[in-house]
Amino acid sequence: MNTGNARTEGESEEWWERFQDLIDDQSDFPSEYTFKFIVPSNELEDLKALFGQQAISLRPSRKGNYTSVTATLEMHSSDEIVAVYKAAAKIPGVVSL
Repeated sequence: MNTGNARTEGESEEWWERFQDLIDDQSDFPSEYTFKFIVPSNELEDLKALFGQQAISLRPSRKGNYTSVTATLEMHSSDEIVAVYKAAAKIPGVVSL
């Protein structure tokens, strides 16, 4: 369950709480959760590091300036999901989908 909204590091704590409540309302844990990001290609390694050895799908843009990243992970709580989004938001230029 992704909301389709871009998220940034500057979102208020209230926003994150509402987002987490939405996840809790729509998910049973543990469950698979699909993360999707667009990242400047020069920041790709930082985003990949968030997923460790987990398999991810990469799709470079036509000119190679950006890369679309998709990762499906087993999550055990909405706290884990929010933590990934918050960590990704610290990477310059990342867009969460």
